[in-house]
Amino acid sequence: MLHKWEGIVLKSRAYGESNKIVTLLTREAGKVACMARGAKKPTSRLAGVTQPFMHGSFLVQRTSGMGTLQQGEHFNTMRTLQTDIVATAYASYIVELIDRLVEEGREEPFAFELLLQSLTAIDEGYDPEAITLFVDWKMLPYTGVQPILHCCASCGAVEGEFAFSFTQGGFLCHNCFHLDPYIIRLSPTQLKLIRMFYTVPIDQVGKLELKPQTKRFIKKIVTTIYEEQTGIRLKSRSFIEQLERTPQLQPIRKKEEEE
Repeated sequence: MLHKWEGIVLKSRAYGESNKIVTLLTREAGKVACMARGAKKPTSRLAGVTQPFMHGSFLVQRTSGMGTLQQGEHFNTMRTLQTDIVATAYASYIVELIDRLVEEGREEPFAFELLLQSLTAIDEGYDPEAITLFVDWKMLPYTGVQPILHCCASCGAVEGEFAFSFTQGGFLCHNCFHLDPYIIRLSPTQLKLIRMFYTVPIDQVGKLELKPQTKRFIKKIVTTIYEEQTGIRLKSRSFIEQLERTPQLQPIRKKEEEE
């Protein structure tokens, strides 16, 4: 059966001398793996459309199991993601996380829209670190972790001072701080930002400018959840950390912090 799907290339790996196995996240069918015959050859009509991050229309022949990619037409080549090393690093993290958490065989409209919005935003010049935080928080339910962020996880209070508690699975109000000796106290701004990352669609936020220390603080919380509560540690996270220590980027980061 021939299917025409809107999709984004999550990953592409060589198979044999001239073929590729391409993993797509599609709007209509969720995550799909397919064989792209001859796509390794530079002259192949499938060479360009099977590059990572490519957003396009894909014609796939499939009855059961792995399909065969017959042709593709790109909507957006995501050029910035292909050429800017920082954008590439964060985009690689996003696709690796979504690929890791999304199972094949079922429709995933939420994950597809999140992937499309996040890659498009980074490609258009939005802060890749902030966009990645949106994805981190929004994909948490796929791990089985659903943090309580709309009220106190213990008593349900919605007003007062709040902190984050890993043991209680979300926010605690000041009356419940005693339940966890290791709470992370939050300012009203930090509280608001975490809720925004978790609940607000990326395309409704606009240009978001956050201080580097604010991003690091919130990233530390969500990274700890992934690594210590779900056991997920991604290769691309290590690359981002290495990139952040790169001497050429230090003057840029220092300038951001001074601003």
